[in-house]
Amino acid sequence: MVFQGVSDVQARLEEAGYIPSSEIATIVYLAQEADKPVLVEGPAGVGKTELAKSIACCLGREMIRLQCYEGLDESKALYEWAYAKQLLYTQMLKEKIDEVVSAASSLAGAVDEISRHEDAFFSDRFIQTRPLLAAISSPDPVVLLVDEIDKSDPEFEAFLLELLSDFQVTIPELGTIQARTQPFVFLTSNNYRDMSDALKRRCLHIYIDYPPMETEKRIVAKKLPGIGDRLLDQVVATVAGIRELDLKKKPCISETLDWARSMMILGKDTLTPEALDQTLNTLCKNKADYGVVRSRLRELVTA
Repeated sequence: MVFQGVSDVQARLEEAGYIPSSEIATIVYLAQEADKPVLVEGPAGVGKTELAKSIACCLGREMIRLQCYEGLDESKALYEWAYAKQLLYTQMLKEKIDEVVSAASSLAGAVDEISRHEDAFFSDRFIQTRPLLAAISSPDPVVLLVDEIDKSDPEFEAFLLELLSDFQVTIPELGTIQARTQPFVFLTSNNYRDMSDALKRRCLHIYIDYPPMETEKRIVAKKLPGIGDRLLDQVVATVAGIRELDLKKKPCISETLDWARSMMILGKDTLTPEALDQTLNTLCKNKADYGVVRSRLRELVTA
């Protein structure tokens, strides 16, 4: 069932385990009503991908994910022809093909005869769908997640424009294919590179930053219902303090959860500098960052 309003988005996302800000809930509702894709930018690990997953859960839709990377092209994102299958059919139908070209008096004539039947080999029977084609070919509406679009090449970003503006794709052998049902599209970016103005014009935009402490407390409490109030307050306050340091990689929400879960597994109900030192690997993933945090353990835990 579609969202009935901003408050409905907020309530259903929270029910699905995602705590949205009012800004996020508003943009999601507007995107649904305006049939616009949503470009979600922000640091890694703040819940951009999780937002798309939660929307799919709320709407009862399948989520189709395209993970972007450098060198990604149409054949990996849209479709590929099953050349081995085409070759196998060609060999199995050799006698029939011989009949088709037998009346031709020249090589060019034989090619013309074959070309009249090429639709038989470039049809749905031989096409291998990839995430984008699967999303617009689906008989039921889906959530399409184009994850980390900033890691793809600008050429691929340009290729996406037709899909994002008209919800159609063009396959040279088959022509233009319109979406059977319109997917709810989310694109995520960690700001590895700037997105083009053309792509931004086609999307509604959300920037998700590290959450305020009160919001992060609600997230941790929802994901780890057994955590004590004192440990919850200390964990979230300490992570907020660590994010203020000059680190190569600041801890994200999933790392806050990993750390809090580690403390619970170890039976800690109160955070101490020694406990932070013992479990620092769950928060920091860079050797240089260990030194920065360890030099301020007591300051961070008592903050």
